[in-house]
Amino acid sequence: MDATQEREFAHQRALMVERHIAARGIKDPRILKAMKEVPRHKFVPQVVASKAYGPGALPIGSKQTISQPYIVARMIELLELTGKEKVLEIGTGTGYQAVVLSRLCAKVFSIERINELALRASELFRELKVYNATVKVFDGTYGWSDQAPFDRIIVAAAAPEVPEPLVQQLTRTGKMIIPIGSGASQKLARITRVGTGIQIEDCGAADFVPLVGRFGWKE
Repeated sequence: MDATQEREFAHQRALMVERHIAARGIKDPRILKAMKEVPRHKFVPQVVASKAYGPGALPIGSKQTISQPYIVARMIELLELTGKEKVLEIGTGTGYQAVVLSRLCAKVFSIERINELALRASELFRELKVYNATVKVFDGTYGWSDQAPFDRIIVAAAAPEVPEPLVQQLTRTGKMIIPIGSGASQKLARITRVGTGIQIEDCGAADFVPLVGRFGWKE
């Protein structure tokens, strides 16, 4: 890609952050900066690259989507990251959210159940020199037990209920952002670990692909 194209994409990124993220109430300057820098167009198929900086979700193949920019920013903002956290992401897709997270926390462990998407994410981590994010192919509803506990968990697919293994893998004061529900009746929930129990906050409506797995929806 030539310098003119790179400049054009940088310009589009700045507009995306201004119009579709900041204008909708996202205030964390670190999130705005990260999303201004990460080249979202690389994470979508060439045929839709021209729409990468628009407001919508886009197809990435295998019946999966890259979430709309605002939702990525909103979910990350709800995590309340300080930069020191170890984060588990469920539903890597092609890795866009993981790369944004990699700039805002200490380590990202990401799980994707579709092999082609995980391979693409790994390629992009290498290409963008992201060294603190790892992806593996697995059923994300089990979490990643040998790397647990996690300070934060972010789930990019809607579950019928909060998967118990994920709750168990949160640190004592950990937080998890997860869409709950099906079809048009999904809610974005923030789960906070409180001693042995959890506290659930409703953070508004959501629209995600289903979380498929042992502790999610069956295929």
